[in-house]
Amino acid sequence: MNTMNTVFTNARTADGLLHDIGVENGRIKSIDPAGSAATAGTVNDIAGDLLVPGFVEGHIHLDTSFYGGKWVPHRPCTNGFDVHERVAFQAENMAEAEPMGERARNQLELCIANGTLQMRSHVMVDGSVGLRSLETVLAVREQYKDVIDIQLVAFPQSGILKSPGTPELLDEAIRLGADLVGGLDPASFDRDVNGHLDVVFGVADKHGVDIDIHLHDAGSMGAFTIEEICARTTALGLQGRVAVSHAYALGDLTPDAARKIAATIAKSGVSIMTNAPGNHVFPPVALLRREGVTVFSGSDNIRDSWWPYGDGDMLRRAEIIGYRSGFYTDEELKAAFDIVTTAGAKALRIESYGIEVGAKADFVTLPAAHLPEAVVAFPKGRRVFKAGRLVAENGKVIR
Repeated sequence: MNTMNTVFTNARTADGLLHDIGVENGRIKSIDPAGSAATAGTVNDIAGDLLVPGFVEGHIHLDTSFYGGKWVPHRPCTNGFDVHERVAFQAENMAEAEPMGERARNQLELCIANGTLQMRSHVMVDGSVGLRSLETVLAVREQYKDVIDIQLVAFPQSGILKSPGTPELLDEAIRLGADLVGGLDPASFDRDVNGHLDVVFGVADKHGVDIDIHLHDAGSMGAFTIEEICARTTALGLQGRVAVSHAYALGDLTPDAARKIAATIAKSGVSIMTNAPGNHVFPPVALLRREGVTVFSGSDNIRDSWWPYGDGDMLRRAEIIGYRSGFYTDEELKAAFDIVTTAGAKALRIESYGIEVGAKADFVTLPAAHLPEAVVAFPKGRRVFKAGRLVAENGKVIR
């Protein structure tokens, strides 16, 4: 599927200058000033558009979206936000939804068309569904392996200790093909932080895989759980291989308390994922980044049982993060862009990423003059290239 000897001419890079980018065997072979590269092979004129690395969708749920199917009205919780109740609503909705494989493909094509070429998806693995959801999404991943790289997290949506058989299922999920092991609110959902984390870190240690834990808990409960995750990460030498998704508690803390825990997170190498949801406090992105924490992002839910929003556009997600974080200067807007590209690649431990010689030729072209404009305008009219091959254009995936 690789493209041999292709030159992408007149591509505007992040420095604002036009370049010719040579691609061979799916990787960037050369980056030269525009007009100076040899063009003996195929020539693809970028015509001055901004050329950026493919977006990193760091947190999504391919198994639970209703995108592309019938509209499912949102059902509010009876008393504020309740994870247990939302999980129950999700089970009811999914029982009446279109086939999971069809829904997963719809959502996947939406993301690819918007420029996502690297993805981490959480997939339910627990006593309520067994391994069925994972088996379905694994088959979908295989169908799209030449278009997008997907990491799958075995995600215990119904808890670990509360859902009989889940520890064994998480173990089997890794054997089946899941890349990471997940967790869910050890304190409030399973009501046993140590017992929950014993299973998660035990599976990770046994199979040598990474960890990504959902943590919705607020305040001191959530902060304590983050500290426990950091301590275990350091003790097991898993720095750079553990992520906490959502981490709402970090948005509840005073600036001094946030700086203190941010230093702990940075030292442990734990990454923090936020999608800056509209109805929750969320981690203080700028403060965390200043302290050296890797902050990345994802769409999370797209038109599912948790909320009706989501468009699969990580550039739009960068705009949301910037807007909610009060990012106004060019440097701040570039930071928002970094969160959905380079920082995401670091959190997911993606190798050979970026616009540089030797990197994979996975990139997106945007009708924008520079990165700050791309973040605030999140323009369409994009072209998406995987290994130097055009895989999506004008909102449509090309197979």
